Amino acid sequence: MTSSAPAATAPLLDLLRARYGDGRITHVERLPARSGTPAPWPGWVPAPLRAALAGRGVAAPWRHQAEAASLARDGRHVVVATGTASGKSLAYQLPVLSRLLTDPRSTGLYLAPTKALAADQLRAVTALELPRIRAACYDGDTPREEREWIRAHARFVLTNPDMLHWGILPGNRQWRLFLKQLAYVVVDEIHAYRGVFGSHVAHLLRRLRRLTGAPVFVLASATTGDPASTASRLTGLDVTAVTDDASPRGAVTFVLWEPPLLDGSLPRPRPATDDAAPVRRSALAESADLLADAVSHDIRTLAFVRSRRGAEVLASTARGALEAAVPGLGRRVAAYRGGYLPEERRTLEQALQDGRLRGLATTTALELGVDLVGLDAVVLCGYPGRLASLWQQAGRAGRAGQDALCVLVARDDPLDTYLVHHPAALFGTPVEATVLDPTNPYVLGPQLCAAAAESALTTADIARFGGQPAADAIAVLTAAGALRRRPTGWYWTRSGRPDLDLRGTGGGPVAVVEGASGRLLGTVDGGSAHFLVHPGAVYLHQGVSYVVDTLDLDDAVALVHPETPQWYTHARDTTDLSVVDVRSAHDAGPVSLFLGTVDVTNQVVSYQRRVIGSGRVIGTYPLDLPERQLRTVAVWFTISPEALTSAGVEPAEVPGALHAAEHAAIGLLPLVATCDRWDIGGLSTAMHPDTAAPTIFVYDGHPGGAGFAERAHAAAWQWLSATRDVIAQCPCETGCPSCVQSPKCGNGNQPLAKTDAVRALAVVLSTLAHDPGSTPAAATL
Repeated sequence: MTSSAPAATAPLLDLLRARYGDGRITHVERLPARSGTPAPWPGWVPAPLRAALAGRGVAAPWRHQAEAASLARDGRHVVVATGTASGKSLAYQLPVLSRLLTDPRSTGLYLAPTKALAADQLRAVTALELPRIRAACYDGDTPREEREWIRAHARFVLTNPDMLHWGILPGNRQWRLFLKQLAYVVVDEIHAYRGVFGSHVAHLLRRLRRLTGAPVFVLASATTGDPASTASRLTGLDVTAVTDDASPRGAVTFVLWEPPLLDGSLPRPRPATDDAAPVRRSALAESADLLADAVSHDIRTLAFVRSRRGAEVLASTARGALEAAVPGLGRRVAAYRGGYLPEERRTLEQALQDGRLRGLATTTALELGVDLVGLDAVVLCGYPGRLASLWQQAGRAGRAGQDALCVLVARDDPLDTYLVHHPAALFGTPVEATVLDPTNPYVLGPQLCAAAAESALTTADIARFGGQPAADAIAVLTAAGALRRRPTGWYWTRSGRPDLDLRGTGGGPVAVVEGASGRLLGTVDGGSAHFLVHPGAVYLHQGVSYVVDTLDLDDAVALVHPETPQWYTHARDTTDLSVVDVRSAHDAGPVSLFLGTVDVTNQVVSYQRRVIGSGRVIGTYPLDLPERQLRTVAVWFTISPEALTSAGVEPAEVPGALHAAEHAAIGLLPLVATCDRWDIGGLSTAMHPDTAAPTIFVYDGHPGGAGFAERAHAAAWQWLSATRDVIAQCPCETGCPSCVQSPKCGNGNQPLAKTDAVRALAVVLSTLAHDPGSTPAAATL
């Protein structure tokens, strides 16, 4: 562990050490302050814009801002990929606003992945008080009476991919003049466009391009691997990258934090199947303590947590601790997450901006570039799954050149345990490239239908949408009757809009409604509804708990009533998998490695009530919910029974060995792919009917795949080596959440055989390492 921190952030770190000692801190990384390199204003920037920016404290652009802006001004598509708070906004504001000021006919379009970011950018543009710009947000929160004015008069429209898909492109005749005069398209935070969502957005931008002239694309991204390639895949255009960050940065102290093992005499959440398993204090409880400590010392702090429920629990716990210490102080902490009503989000954003709130527990809803000035610290409740997200979240503190503290609190799972003990995997590793696959047939087909519904597809569109895969998809859609070929192109034949799940969430949102009053509390994603709002589920909203009475999937409504039970709920599910086809097969003798298409059938069959605090299961209750089908891409490997026996794995222990290895492999996959464990699923079996061998499957959790399984297949050696090491190095005897137990397991983490999992993985790695034809192993050895 390094010995000291920069002086400006030392008091924050001293507070943690005084409160908790050094036992929880596994590593302290010091990122030194950096001075900025300014550049002169480009000569083409109009004087009114320079004056307005100077009035907002911008004396001159940083070098990377001027470089990116000048490339865009010269008609080059450009992506600026620099660190958080490096001023990427100015890089696209300069060319866009300059054009709007000097050409009264031109228009500009800004796309952000979240409403909050678009609203923040609108505030920044409006604050410049420039004449004739007429900027406006056009999203799902925009009142209908304002939408007609925006279509007719706005010259700079800020929106998101959802509204572009549902509102602007289908209504392109109403937007005809705006689209015809479109000079610039800004695509912000492109590192967020990954997997299925990113693949959809790639086609969405192609649909936009075919309805416009030739606008210049200006893209912005957090630091990421190969930003030019990512931007080119996203837009279908040649894009130049600007990556040399010339902005100043305050010093950052980055602390890796591992919660302590709970003493055996204390109540502790442990799996019902293994009373001997050592368990650490939960990352949620630790993060809540850190947030409360920070707020009590007037340190403005964001705490990021993976799930909506986690954000509610973390905020509620911190509020309780603060109220116990100083009555009334708990009001300085709140939760912020997706699913809140628009007015709730706006109120929370304003309260954080003006200082009424000093602490906020948030999901990734606040990860992106909303300008939160004056934050001192960030607490990450668990590794967010990707290095790009880690640095984006960490960068929320210390904006405007201030020093900052970031604390990564490890969850009790294999990946987090690995990372806090291998800091080089965080601080010495390049940020991963964004994974997206526009050729995914479950994305490409619906997007071609949507394009045809907007304007007939032509032969020129085939190249725009991917060449041969697009031609094949059009042929299939024509044969199915969805498209009709005419001399002028292919036309959409149906009366309604094509069915398209843009964000890959598993369907439209489910409304959560208080049954007695009819009040809408919020929404949950359709794909999560079976797990989060099944009958009997405990649902949290702004610190108030509700219990679900009914879930109507046809009407997409969950009815709830307020209740404060002494338990929380955990859904349990079953999964079946069958192999559809094999894309790649490598036979290394006793071990074979595959990549292919699979059909996955999943059903939530019951839920458990678990006591708050201890996690003790007090009841299991059946559910009657429908099965859900998923055709996707998987990587899998088989091990011969003889090889397992030779390695010391007895036949009776094979199911537990494979199950344990599967859990750990899912947990470690984010090391090599831009996913987190909730993007993927797995299945293991001692004898699968399609492989006739002991098999472990890991599959993408999105229709058609999201590119994660392909990456796992390509980096199999690195992935499985890390998996084996995490299990082998964990000090527990029989398996614990830090190595082989999974919070997602539908089988209650039964059976698990930790030692035999290491033996099974050793067979796989040894076989692949000694096989000269094993490309995945050799490529990453």
